[in-house]
Amino acid sequence: MAPKFGTSGLRGLVVELTDTLVGDYVRAFVSSCPTGTGLWVGRDLRPSSPDIAKVVLRAAQEMGLATVDCGAVPTPALAMAAMSAGAAAIMVTGSHIPADRNGLKFYVPDGEISKSDEAAILASLGQSAPQKHEVYPTVLSTSVGADWVNRYTQAFGDRALHGLRLGVWTHSAVSRDLLLSAIASMGGEAIDLGRSETFVPVDTEAVPAAVRQQLDSWVSKHQLDAILSTDGDGDRPLLVDETGAVVPGDVLGQITAAVIGAKEVVTPVSSNTGVEKGGKFLHITRTRIGSPYVISGMQSAGPGAKVVGYEANGGFLLGFKASGPAGMLDPLWTRDSLLPLIAVLTRAKALGRLSSVVAAEPKRFTATDRLEDIPTDRSKALIAGFEADPAALGRFLSGVGDQQVSIDRTDGLRITLASGRILHMRPSGNAPEFRLYVEADSPDLAREMVETGLRQLKTLLLSGQD
Repeated sequence: MAPKFGTSGLRGLVVELTDTLVGDYVRAFVSSCPTGTGLWVGRDLRPSSPDIAKVVLRAAQEMGLATVDCGAVPTPALAMAAMSAGAAAIMVTGSHIPADRNGLKFYVPDGEISKSDEAAILASLGQSAPQKHEVYPTVLSTSVGADWVNRYTQAFGDRALHGLRLGVWTHSAVSRDLLLSAIASMGGEAIDLGRSETFVPVDTEAVPAAVRQQLDSWVSKHQLDAILSTDGDGDRPLLVDETGAVVPGDVLGQITAAVIGAKEVVTPVSSNTGVEKGGKFLHITRTRIGSPYVISGMQSAGPGAKVVGYEANGGFLLGFKASGPAGMLDPLWTRDSLLPLIAVLTRAKALGRLSSVVAAEPKRFTATDRLEDIPTDRSKALIAGFEADPAALGRFLSGVGDQQVSIDRTDGLRITLASGRILHMRPSGNAPEFRLYVEADSPDLAREMVETGLRQLKTLLLSGQD
């Protein structure tokens, strides 16, 4: 795919992320956005990430910035460290997409870049080479990951996970050793599962059936209370209960929000409606999909609001100073994986089983999956065709055995059906993928709707017919 810049930063095929292109984006970022005390740089474990990180550091140095090389660290750990230092940050990562692709995530000293920052960066591309500046030597930081773990150990206590036997699907996640460390620091027993030195693309919203089967077998084999993991750059959590079932990311979000005492919740339209049905929060705002939209909604809550945000992928944003069982948690306005994992596990410890925590939530079940290698223009054309031709949309819905009651066009087409189920179609904003989200009153029905819907959508997209 051609390099694309959007709500998750820059992404593209590694062969197209040339030194010239990466340097151009770094210069555009530095010249158009605040950088504070300098630039902190981190990376994931893809084979291409170390070389791209070197290009980022060199380009920033040539712009006269003080630079800090944090090495291989999770995105939320890098963001937290940079914000604490009043600095900007760039994370070299392609998140959950395959290793033949990579990208850059940009942070200003206050947190993730906004949509206005995005526009400013795009407008600044193509600058001529900068004038020579004094080049400061890069500082190496080795404490960024440990500080991220300490944040939660101090807030939840060194016995928060005591008595829990927890597996960590380490695969190629940059967070893998830190997850093991976090469990140990909070008194839990950690078992390393499935480590891979080859990069594994893990999408926490769309866990394949074969992976689910492996996770289930590990739970049984090792007699685990839960399995923890994240995506490649560590900003999206994955949690599996003691029965081998994957806990959906939006359910993690609504449980975490209640555990830490939030009063207001901001979440995209794709998230489970159980957050409304549970009646635990004073106000709930729905946004388009993407953390910049969630952050904008959180900012609209105003100063002093006990507001949080989360996405269907499980990434959690803390917008207020919250109280943990053992200490305080400062706000962290970026997607984080560790807070929802720890908060939900401590709740599970109190109730005896993780499945009991999930069962206490409103009985709404989500499932999602995607069609890969679908050109974005074809995906958009299909959505436009459905909007222009209600009969075509009706034929598609009849294939999943239902008919529409209402449509939400906030982001793609989110259709509430006569049965109360929800079906949401959307082209991905950062990859050549077409995503389908569904919600139903049983997990089996939700999975069946995803499978049926994707079969029909694949036929329509590949034939070019609507």
